[in-house]
Amino acid sequence: MGQLDQGRRHFLIAGMTISGSMVMGFPAFPSARAEISAGTEGHRQIGFFVEISPDGNVIIGSNQPEIGQGIRTALPMLIAEELDVEWSRVSVRQMPLGLLKTPEGYSWKYGGQGVGGSTGLTNNWDFMREVGATARHQLIRAAAARLDVPPEACSTTAGYVLCDSAPDKIAYGDLVEDAARLNMPEEVPPLKALRDHRIVGTRRNTVDAHDLVTGKAKYGLDTDRPDMRIAMIARSPTLNGKPVSFDATAAREIDGVLDVFEVEGPAPDDPYFILASGIAVVATSTWAAIKGRDALVVEWDAGPNADDSSEKFWRQNEEMLESTGQVVADDGDFDAAMTSASKIIEHRYEVPFVSHQPMEPQNCYAHVTAEQCHIIAPTQMPAGASRAAEAVTGLPRENIHVEMTRVGGGFGRRLTNDYVAEAAIISKRTGWPIKLVWTREDEVRNDFYRPGGLHEVRAGIGDDGEVVAWTQRLASGSKYFRRPNMPDENLWRSELYPDDFPRRFVENFRLEYFHNAIGLPRGSWRAPAHTANAFVVQSFLDELAYETGQDPLALRLALLGDARELEYSGHGGPTFNPGRLTKLLKFVAKRIDYSKQRQPGRGVGIAAHFTFGGYAAHAMEVVVHADGRLTIERIVAAMDCGLAVHPNAVEAQIQGATVDGISTALGQQITVQDGQVQQSNFHDYPLARISHIPDAFEAHILPHDDTPTGVGEIGIPPVAPALTNAIFAASGVRIRRLPIGDQLRDAMAS
Repeated sequence: MGQLDQGRRHFLIAGMTISGSMVMGFPAFPSARAEISAGTEGHRQIGFFVEISPDGNVIIGSNQPEIGQGIRTALPMLIAEELDVEWSRVSVRQMPLGLLKTPEGYSWKYGGQGVGGSTGLTNNWDFMREVGATARHQLIRAAAARLDVPPEACSTTAGYVLCDSAPDKIAYGDLVEDAARLNMPEEVPPLKALRDHRIVGTRRNTVDAHDLVTGKAKYGLDTDRPDMRIAMIARSPTLNGKPVSFDATAAREIDGVLDVFEVEGPAPDDPYFILASGIAVVATSTWAAIKGRDALVVEWDAGPNADDSSEKFWRQNEEMLESTGQVVADDGDFDAAMTSASKIIEHRYEVPFVSHQPMEPQNCYAHVTAEQCHIIAPTQMPAGASRAAEAVTGLPRENIHVEMTRVGGGFGRRLTNDYVAEAAIISKRTGWPIKLVWTREDEVRNDFYRPGGLHEVRAGIGDDGEVVAWTQRLASGSKYFRRPNMPDENLWRSELYPDDFPRRFVENFRLEYFHNAIGLPRGSWRAPAHTANAFVVQSFLDELAYETGQDPLALRLALLGDARELEYSGHGGPTFNPGRLTKLLKFVAKRIDYSKQRQPGRGVGIAAHFTFGGYAAHAMEVVVHADGRLTIERIVAAMDCGLAVHPNAVEAQIQGATVDGISTALGQQITVQDGQVQQSNFHDYPLARISHIPDAFEAHILPHDDTPTGVGEIGIPPVAPALTNAIFAASGVRIRRLPIGDQLRDAMAS
């Protein structure tokens, strides 16, 4: 085992609560020691990961936001495993943001706290196990000292210490006070071998499953504090517009309306901090705030993007692809390979702007005083919430307290804390505790959208049907647009990942990028850019197979080749093993009976993708009816995420990602006309319905003895291409533009 350095020792400090419980966690700084609050079971220290009460019950803190990915269960499972306790004796507590000011600057009391990019589990894999192992080690030392035996003579089992010389086992609760007095070890205690796990990798219910299904779980929107006021903002109907003037006479006459004032947004070329200028309405209730906002009379300046439209955006993309863009990857001798190719195959694919639409709209509680700021928010990035509140209040960050609620869906939208900034602005202006609330219409029309883009893919085919050259050219709006200190030459990095398949599988390979600066705000949307690129690449592979007389699965397997570790510089690296993707493809093909002959109108499609360190594959069987109706008959989804710490959550994520992918593929897109987003709610931005999802839906985990990855991003990229490839197999209709919408009906009608 390695040695515990001084910084690490701060992360694994032991202390004692007022109630006599032992707590394990971090740090040793006085401010953390002073973090004591009253709970239903007595006083306890919130700022530590583990509390062992005298009766042997264990409370484990979870430092990461819970956005539905199961992290609030998975991370405590790691600690409980190494601590060696019964899972039934464990309860879980959500930790607040642990910001600490030291002489050297700011640091994190509880480690990095933020979820996105499927990193929550990976980033905490080693640390959480070390916390549990260290707590167990201290309990063993305490028992050994009591019995006057060496620690090596003792072991643990399910909340007890056993020693060779003692006839009876000693409960953790009886040792807690002694253990808390011991100095921390100099080295990290040994961690369990995977074969010895009793909790990790086993099927456990989500810790708050009962609260979720009974409606007791508390989300941000459930926040209710004394003297709290409700705020809503009237936002410009056009992109980057701002109010010229407003008349609040009628609004102020609404019973419950307390105040109306302007909120200033960013200049058109400045980085986004809040999305838009607008008029804030503060009221005693949500209903009063809505009615007050409806009663406003506002004259808007349409701003610089008043002539933006989807038609203009796609026309500009087409024009861009007729020229030369920024070459961001160039392997081999691409031009020579294309010139000598016996056949060139080329197609274009269109991927739209899409909105996140979590079930819980944006909201935030903020109470700003002269001395401090209290934030309660459903955020994926609590540190970002702290920075946002600091920027608008001017308060030092150590005086900003951020509590995380369970999040009713994130998908990357809550990486941006614009709604936190808005709530803090309004609270500072009024002096009241404020709960800012967005409506569904606010969500749809004021999002950080996944960028739309037009992809051109071209391949050179050799005499034997092999792919000798490959290029992907993309004209899109980068999600890095209007990010601070982001040079234009780096805008492509959010939209193209140079080490993604098929790079290194095709000797002559080129990526080319064109930036289209439409006024729509852009941001991360589930597996950023991977959803678009997987649709393009996996669709084009099927087209290559068809046009060269090959089987789509066989073509993929031939390109991927044998299992081996390849360098991968993108998120989820440092390596990519194509053998793991091959295994998934073969698995889903076998489960769906890929080689079976099917009746006309029925077809199977497959797709697979590597992203964020994990591997996923989908196979779908569909029926295309004569009138163009589509029925998804069967879905087989499989994922390799390394060690599945919390298998129930992994399966749920596979299922959820698949449904989300189908939903997006079928009918979701954001369009713009005269600088205004045209969609407003679920009637024109439709979610998939139960009828779209077949009963025959399999979700599989293919285990791999590797460091676990997160799973939230991994399962969605192959969904759309598996579906559209199945549609082609069933009907001969090729879908190159998402969403599918009425394309199939129109094609069958013609």
